[in-house]
Order: sequence, then structure tokens, then C-alpha cells
Amino acid sequence: MSESLLPPRFLFRFSAPLRQREPLWQEHGPGLGEEFRLPNLAELEGESAYADVRAAWSSEGLLFSVEVAGKEQPLWCRDTRLEDSDGLQVWIDTRDTHNIHRASKYCHRFAFLPAGAGRAHDRAAADQLVIARAKENAPPYRPRDLQVKSVVRKDGYRLAAFIAAGALNGFDPAEHPRLGFTYALLDRERGLQTFSVGMGFPYEEDPSTWGTLEMVA
Repeated sequence: MSESLLPPRFLFRFSAPLRQREPLWQEHGPGLGEEFRLPNLAELEGESAYADVRAAWSSEGLLFSVEVAGKEQPLWCRDTRLEDSDGLQVWIDTRDTHNIHRASKYCHRFAFLPAGAGRAHDRAAADQLVIARAKENAPPYRPRDLQVKSVVRKDGYRLAAFIAAGALNGFDPAEHPRLGFTYALLDRERGLQTFSVGMGFPYEEDPSTWGTLEMVA
């Protein structure tokens, strides 16, 4: 039997638990344990992950942590070129709608960089990005709705990213406990790591290609 021309992550709809933590954002960092680790779905296609990605939720919003190690080249991050920079981008649909191909007002895209801000480009950066071809854009976030911290090392970095509930249009864990979700971790040296489908598919703009996170206690 010949191998499928389509990757397994395209053929199935994946769901993963998103565990609750209180309090969510702490000044000393997220400290998310092993139970908060997101699965590496790329293993279905024989690809290993170069980064550890974890996530949690509470009534306050969503928290993501990323650990990248094994780098030999320096980071390339610019807060004026968020989409091209090394770092984490996340897509969230607070209605978990998979039968649409154009984003709705409940779909969000955020970028978090371990560096790139400030005069020396050495400060972490966070911002909201527009989703191409969206039917309607999500409302813009307010100051302090996005927070990011990072520690940059010679061989990688650790990043913590907080998205407040106020930045997530329609965020209602009680009534809508499922989130449409994907992430893309960009690294000019290590490549692209994604949750759902990756390069060659329009995950940047098509909610039908995203997976699901189920908010559980």
C-alpha cells in the first residue's frame, strides 16, 4: 500500500486536555508541571519536537510556557517583524468552530517573542496579529492583557506568555469549555514546530485546520 500524500494531522481532528491552575500568572514564572505539557502530534509524522510547550487555564485567561534548548545560533527577533521572528505564535477560537475556513470575531492570533523589543532588542515582546482573510477581526486587546517574560541563554530560551480573559472575545469556560487551537514555534535554526498541521497548509488563517483544547479541572 502506498503512503498517504496527506500527513496524519490533516486526516484527523485532535483534542488535548488543557488543565486548570490557580493562580495562573505568577511574578516568578509559570512553573507548569509535567501534567501541563501539550502533546507533540508531529510524532505521528515521525518528527521530534525541539521545544517543550505547556499550557494552563483559569478564569483569568490562558498561560503558555516554552522551553527551547540545543541552539547553536543566536535568536533573531524584532518587534517590528513579529511574524518573521523566532518565538511563539498562538491561534485561539473561543467557539471551537471547525466548519469554517475564514476566521470569525472569536478567532485570535497572538505573537510572543523571547527578545526583540527595546533599543538593544533584548526585551521580550508580545502583540496581537490580524488573521488574513478573516470575516471579522477579534477586538483589539487592552494594555496588560498580554504579558510575557523570558530568560535567554546561549543555547536557547525559556518563555512564559499570559493572555488575559479580556483579550479573548467570547472566553467563557463554563459555557464553552472547548477552544479551537494551534501554535507555531518559529526558529530560523531549528525550523517550524506546530500543534496541528504545519507548512504547506493554511493554518495561519483557516480555523478548520486547528485542533482543540478541552479546559478541564
